[in-house]
Amino acid sequence: MDHLLSKTVKNIKISAIREIGNKVANDPSIINFTIGQPDFVTPDSILEAGKHAIEAKKTGYTHNSGVLELRQAASDFVKRRYQLNYRPEDEILITMGASEALDIAFRTILEPGDEIILPAPIYPGYEPLIRMCFANPVFVDTRNHNYKISAKLIEENITEKTKCVVLPYPSNPTGAILNAQELEEIANLLRDKDLFIISDEIYSELTYGLKHISIASFLEMKEKCIVINGLSKSHAMTGWRIGYTLAPAYITDEMFKVHAYNCVCASSVSQYAAIEALNHDLPEVEEMRQAYEKRRNYVYQRIMDMGLETIKPDGAFYLFVSIEKTGLSSNEFIHQLVDEAKVAVIPGYGFSEYGEGYIRISYACSMEKLEEGMNRMKRFVQTLLKVEEAI
Repeated sequence: MDHLLSKTVKNIKISAIREIGNKVANDPSIINFTIGQPDFVTPDSILEAGKHAIEAKKTGYTHNSGVLELRQAASDFVKRRYQLNYRPEDEILITMGASEALDIAFRTILEPGDEIILPAPIYPGYEPLIRMCFANPVFVDTRNHNYKISAKLIEENITEKTKCVVLPYPSNPTGAILNAQELEEIANLLRDKDLFIISDEIYSELTYGLKHISIASFLEMKEKCIVINGLSKSHAMTGWRIGYTLAPAYITDEMFKVHAYNCVCASSVSQYAAIEALNHDLPEVEEMRQAYEKRRNYVYQRIMDMGLETIKPDGAFYLFVSIEKTGLSSNEFIHQLVDEAKVAVIPGYGFSEYGEGYIRISYACSMEKLEEGMNRMKRFVQTLLKVEEAI
C-alpha cells in the first residue's frame, strides 16, 4: 500500500534540526547545541495563570480565533512594542504556535505553480509547507550580503509567478536583522507590486543592540503583509504552543477557514496563560534576553579564537559558523564532532544548499554547557586545522 501514499509528502525530508537533535537527545555524555529550545523555565506569573485556568475549569473549546481577551492582549503588545495596529476582532488569529501560523498563511495565499522568494540560508520549515501547496520555493543566496535579503536581490528574482516574499528576521540560523533603511528599500520596491509578504517575527523580542522593526509598520505595507509571531522563544513557552497571525481582515477571514478546519482552536489553558505573558512586560523576559546576549558574546569570541569565521548575530540565539577552513563537509564535521568531542551541532545543509560548509550552534543553553562545549570543540577544531596545515 506504500505506493498509494502522497508522493508530495513522501518526498519531504525530516528537518536536519530534528534528525540530529533527536538522535543525540538521550545521550547525557553529549553537549547538545542543536535545538532552539530555551533552557529557561516559563516565568512564574504565566505558570500561575495557566494553573488558574485549569482550576477555573477553562478547558473547553474557545472561539476559533482565540479568546478575545488574548487577541486584545496581542493587539496591545504589538502596538506597544512595534507600533503595529491590528484589530483584535478580525485581524488577529491565535494559532498552535508560529508553525501552524505559517502553515495557514501559505495555504491561504498559494496556488499550484506560485513562486515564493526565500533568503538563504534559511530555517528548513518553510520549504515543506510551500511544496505541500504545490508551489515552488526560490532560494536567494545571501551569503555575500551579510545573510540579508535586499530590495535588489528581491527584484532580481521576481517573475510573473512570484506570489510572496518571506522575510524571516531576526534570522534562524544566522541571527541577521534588517535595519530601518533596508526594510524601507524593500517596502518601496514591493509597495505597488501584486504580491504578499510573510514576515516571520518569532525572534523579534530577542535582539541585541538593534531593535526589531516590522515591515508591516511601513506606509501601505500592512495590506499585503502577514506577520507571524508567538511566545515560544521570547517567553520560554515552546511547549505551550501559542502563536498568532497579524493580517488585514480580508486575509484573516480566509486564514480563519484553514485554521478552524485544521485544529479548531489553540489550547484553552495555554491561551489564558498567554494573556498574562502579553499583558505585561515581564522582567524575566528581559533577563532572558540579557542572558542570551551574554552567551552570544561568549560563544562568538570562542569561535573567533578557534580560527573559524562567523558574523556576530544581532538577534535570535544561533551562530552560523563557516567550517570551510577545516576541509570537511558540514555532514562530515558534525558527525566527527559528535564521535570525537561529544558535541552536537546542526549541519549547514539543513538550511538549504547555500548552508553547505557551515554549522549552526544554538546558545540557548547554560553558560556551564557552553563553556564545556566550546572547550571540547576548540580541541577538535585545533586538531583539524593542524592536519589541514600539514597537508
